[in-house]
Amino acid sequence: MTYVVTENCIKCKYTDCVDVCPVDCFHEGPNFLTIDPEECIDCTLCVAECPAEAIFAEDDVPDNQRRFIALNAELAKLWPVITERREPLADADEWNGTPDKIDQLER
Repeated sequence: MTYVVTENCIKCKYTDCVDVCPVDCFHEGPNFLTIDPEECIDCTLCVAECPAEAIFAEDDVPDNQRRFIALNAELAKLWPVITERREPLADADEWNGTPDKIDQLER
C-alpha cells in the first residue's frame, strides 16, 4: 500500500510532510505535491505532518478523491523530487479546505 496526496493540497503545497519522509518519495509541481507509489514505504509519517490533512493511505482515500491515486503516480514521473521543507504558497491558508480545486491544478 502507498500513501496518496489528495485535492486539498492543491494551491496549498505545505511541505511539512517532505521533511519527515525517510525515502524522498515526494515530487513537487507548481502548486501540488505527489507521492511516488513506487518509492513510498508506507511509513505513515507524512500523514500527521500535513496541515491540510490531504494525505491518505491508498485504501482510505475518500471515494470522491480516488482519481488522485492515478494522478499521484502519473505526476510523480514528471515532476522533480523534493527533499526538504519549503515555505507554502503565499495564499495557502486561504485555499486550505476549499473544495473542488482540481481545476486549479497546474501541471
